[in-house]
Amino acid sequence: MSTTTTTLKEAIVNRRSIRKVKKNETITKERINEVVKTALYAPSSFNMQSSRIVVLMDAEHEKFWDIVKETLRPRVPEENFGATVERLQGFRDGAGTILFFENQETVKTMQENAPSYKEQFPFWSHQGNAMLQYAMWMSLTAEGIGASLQHYNPIIDEEVKKTWNIPAEWTLIAQMPFGEPNEEPGERTFLPFEDVVKFY
Repeated sequence: MSTTTTTLKEAIVNRRSIRKVKKNETITKERINEVVKTALYAPSSFNMQSSRIVVLMDAEHEKFWDIVKETLRPRVPEENFGATVERLQGFRDGAGTILFFENQETVKTMQENAPSYKEQFPFWSHQGNAMLQYAMWMSLTAEGIGASLQHYNPIIDEEVKKTWNIPAEWTLIAQMPFGEPNEEPGERTFLPFEDVVKFY
């Protein structure tokens, strides 16, 4: 049972990037399992269902952010590394991380089965993953759980695949650390509605 009940509109409007999260014993594997099940209703082109998800919690989640930190260490100038570590700690302090992948084997099969759309399937695959990410983020928001979307791929891919025995044909797309919100999100700005939307 969710701790907060929100409408679809509230979830859309209130979804924000919460980059500092913390652990909370109410954010359990069972609860996240339900969120994931809901998010998997997100559509995919031709219903190809090429997206794959790995959920890391507790020590495994912390291990992931340690991998990110050590991967960045030789790549970030020393004078900037302290700020990088602080940023990563905001994710590591959370309850878990959802890793989003695309199964390239599925994409390849779709290309073989519908060759006239061959060029499009990689784009459609990414669009499907994006919709899944958004559905996940909204579902977490509706539960009162803070999250943000991060992209430390592809530099972490090899280590992640090795550590969690991820199939070679899965491509890492994004990472979503989550937990109890531990910061107020900044102000959002929007382009003028009439510059973005045209009615005829």
